[in-house]
Amino acid sequence: MFEEGAELKERHGPENVSDLSLGNPVTEPPAEFHRELKRLVENPPAGMHRYMANAGYAETRAAVAAQLSRETGIRFTLDDIVMACGAAGALNVVLKAILNQGDEVIIFAPYFPEYVNYIENHGGVARVLASDEQFVPRLDILEGALGVKARAVVINSPNNPTGVVYGEDFIRKLGGLLRRKAAQFGRQIFLISDEAYRRIIYDGLKYPYIWSHYEQSVVVTSHSKDLALPGERIGYIAVHPDCHQREELVAGLIHCNRVLGYVNAPALMQHLVRWLQSVTVAIADYQKKRDFLYRHLAEMGYSVIKPGGAFYLFPRSPIEDDVAFVRELQRRLVLTVPGRGFGTPGYFRIAYCVDDRTLEGSLDGFRRAAREFNLG
Repeated sequence: MFEEGAELKERHGPENVSDLSLGNPVTEPPAEFHRELKRLVENPPAGMHRYMANAGYAETRAAVAAQLSRETGIRFTLDDIVMACGAAGALNVVLKAILNQGDEVIIFAPYFPEYVNYIENHGGVARVLASDEQFVPRLDILEGALGVKARAVVINSPNNPTGVVYGEDFIRKLGGLLRRKAAQFGRQIFLISDEAYRRIIYDGLKYPYIWSHYEQSVVVTSHSKDLALPGERIGYIAVHPDCHQREELVAGLIHCNRVLGYVNAPALMQHLVRWLQSVTVAIADYQKKRDFLYRHLAEMGYSVIKPGGAFYLFPRSPIEDDVAFVRELQRRLVLTVPGRGFGTPGYFRIAYCVDDRTLEGSLDGFRRAAREFNLG
């Protein structure tokens, strides 16, 4: 996809190609980030670039814990936090720490494609389960799938690729189900929540945290999206303070952070995000982009659920073969991603974290494709 996109841009000029394929935010980091970066560059503390404890700087972990405590009402301390190389690094560290060979990790389609690779990296077996028509995981299917080999369930809300935000009632029922199954099998079953898009949420929605509903829970997240820092690879792991064997788990996370080769999260970024835990990019700008593209696609006849967060749309493909439809859009100089890459054939993903000119430029291609396939 990316190679073909580069070829299209070279042939037609990048200004004529609407690339909506990659969740690479065009938004710049907030002013507070640049202010703190300038301060650190002009007044670097001694030893700023040396090794540190593999869990990360104590001051940064304490800042993360304080912010989580304010947001959730649960008392986190720095001992519950491990700084990580983005959410991807964080998830690999967690899986390495908790999995034995053959342990099952349940994920729900549509899912971030690399989840399967991460699970298999560490000897686990990925079990992919269905979601309902609103892209919310089906708990009835999960109940039947949880067996004696189940070690973890991974959820991602707001979701990539759908933008769907799971509701409080769903999280509460999920926690209750996992608690019953863990007791039935006499085995720890972890709930791992990938919250890379947690702060990119729209329409006044309140984010439903997992912490109040299940103690055997771990959050992996990053500042790639909320501070527009994807290339800096900075994030963290947070473990529920009441998690069984929490100290042993955190020790395992710290060890695995090192042996996987991450060693520690980037020092400069740790210094920066310490002061930015309550800061985000302008969410209203993303909501405006969502509203613009959703409205136009719906008017053209595309079937698409309005996302509650993140910066993706996941419309149904007008034809059964989503790969073929994505190629039709390519012919019209619009780049998207087939849904089967996310475990859900028959859909395609649009990333609208681009400049307004690119969004506006894509409309003609979407419109011509809609007419060809008799939408609307």
